[in-house]
Amino acid sequence: MKTGVSSYSFGKYASKDNLGYLGVIEKAAEMGFEGIDFVDGYHMNDIQNADRMREKAAECNIEIVAFTLGADLMNPKNGLDDEIKRMQGYIDYAARAGAKYVRHDVAHGYDNSIKHSRGYDNALPTIANACRELTKYAEQKGIKTMTENHGFFSQDSARVEKLINTVAHDNFGFLLDIGNFMCADEDPTLAVSIMAPYAFHVHAKDFHYKSGMDVNPGNGWFRTRANNYLRGAIIGHGDAKVYQSIEILKNAGYDGYLTVEFEGMEDNILGIKEGLANLKRFIESRNIF
Repeated sequence: MKTGVSSYSFGKYASKDNLGYLGVIEKAAEMGFEGIDFVDGYHMNDIQNADRMREKAAECNIEIVAFTLGADLMNPKNGLDDEIKRMQGYIDYAARAGAKYVRHDVAHGYDNSIKHSRGYDNALPTIANACRELTKYAEQKGIKTMTENHGFFSQDSARVEKLINTVAHDNFGFLLDIGNFMCADEDPTLAVSIMAPYAFHVHAKDFHYKSGMDVNPGNGWFRTRANNYLRGAIIGHGDAKVYQSIEILKNAGYDGYLTVEFEGMEDNILGIKEGLANLKRFIESRNIF
């Protein structure tokens, strides 16, 4: 397995006034990462920035692995055709930057005013057809596309697995986020054991957990789908059982990137550094039964 980091992990350090998108590449390489993912942002306003990113990555001997992009294929603001065209533009950018993968959101869910026909299966034909159209376009560009367990509506393993198998295209797979299953109140190790065979790419994320029966812990915590509490943690410090999930991934034959995605309250550079150290320990360790 190789180690990567998401630009999201750098928080304020990734801003224009700090490291910026090129500085983040340089910093990730300096910290010892082999790959980097980028979230969509200001750098994507100019297609020539993709060339600058590709050149900087080559200079720093680090791989741009993936772009993670926001989208809503279920309730697009300007219609589904326009949303697909917009995402195709992002795929073009990722290809020009030299990435292998694009992860895009699929849906944010239903308006609460709708009181029927609001199940995942009701939305599945629309979002699966759009995902298939996007991945066919991306395939021509040498890019694989992915869904992620992200955004509450399409987050638990049963729904994500159903989407992947409905799209049923070899170019479309899964960005497995170890911690994100907890947002849907799912045991991450159980979910990882189900979804590991679908993984194109993996984000290593950890969360502190508190029961929804407790008083709100305060700043930095957010609520899960079932109103439990989570707060971002340094990898290995939280309750996502990251080490056990890595063991499951190894047993499933996964040998791609494990990418640090940190969103804790600690300083971002510290959180990334300590998370990487733990991640390397977890990768190198092996339980033999």
